[in-house]
Amino acid sequence: MSDSPKPRLVPLSHWKLPLTPFGCLWIPCSNRFVCLGTDSGSGAPSRGIIGVYESTSGEIKDIQTIEKPRAFRCGTFGATSLQQRHLATGDFEGNLHIWNLEAPETPLYSAKAHQEIINCIDGVGGLENGHGAPEIVTGSRDGTVKVWDSRQKDLPVANMEPAVGFNRRDCWTVAFGHSCTQWDRCVCAGYDNGDIKLFDLRNMEVRWETNVKSGVCCVEFDGKDISLNKLVATTLEGRVHVFNMQKYHRNSGFTCRSEKPYKFTAWAVRHLPQNRNIFITSGGAGCLHLWKHSESLTMHDRSDHEPDDKISTCTTTLLNNISLSSQPIGSLDWNTDKQGLCISASFDHNVHILMITEQQSF
Repeated sequence: MSDSPKPRLVPLSHWKLPLTPFGCLWIPCSNRFVCLGTDSGSGAPSRGIIGVYESTSGEIKDIQTIEKPRAFRCGTFGATSLQQRHLATGDFEGNLHIWNLEAPETPLYSAKAHQEIINCIDGVGGLENGHGAPEIVTGSRDGTVKVWDSRQKDLPVANMEPAVGFNRRDCWTVAFGHSCTQWDRCVCAGYDNGDIKLFDLRNMEVRWETNVKSGVCCVEFDGKDISLNKLVATTLEGRVHVFNMQKYHRNSGFTCRSEKPYKFTAWAVRHLPQNRNIFITSGGAGCLHLWKHSESLTMHDRSDHEPDDKISTCTTTLLNNISLSSQPIGSLDWNTDKQGLCISASFDHNVHILMITEQQSF
């Protein structure tokens, strides 16, 4: 009997962008997407650009170009409703804005969120994903991680910053998780020195922290609206770390499995919304890797002096990979309506749309 075909990442179309993209996002409940960044290719931030595009019958069409005075660094639709589909952005001067793409002349919400560049942003409570209030988290070069509710002006609802006397590390990535009740919610943050910190927003404390010895480029839970299950972190040295967060070991912390698929930076990770056991990562050499979480029950390691019981052990399997560019792929996003439809943007000013084949083999 022959083996079933393996899933493959197949390119459908690509488009040359008139901007340096720092983010690409599907617009919820549509066949449109946005790419955001700057018109400067020199590295010095200039004007901010949000390009709106449409994918129809394998072709990409340019719908709208929105220009703003300050370069955009990151964006999310995560805290908006499916009806409104408002885009939250962070820019190079520390400003948080929320935009209605149908009327983008003036932002719906503005805050001077940070003193320096906003490197990363995430949203929860919108798009029918996560319980509780719609909130936005931002992380900055100034070392702070802040949570915002757009219904409350000016001040963040939570501010996580180093204590007086401690070094402020550059925060590169943030992600919401554990939004499984009206009261519970966590934020995970990754820093340039390899620190990963899990903040419990209900109790306003650091719930867990570790160091992976290399700058953390991206973190993501396998689901925002479920209890802590798995966390994936990508790093500057090309590693992909998968943490099994179902059970905490007193001596060793959370079980972690590490892979090194890239010679250079592992830039981003995104879990497939319709199947949280599948995730994709991007690398500095323009490659995408498709992975699968697998679980098995094993006896608990008694060295931690805890009662014997069975725990879930996570393994990670590489399903397939593809090379799209000679430049880093800095951002990824899955389509929440069409399973297996993916978008990626690389620093050679290209955006690619891909599809996973043979999804029944998952």
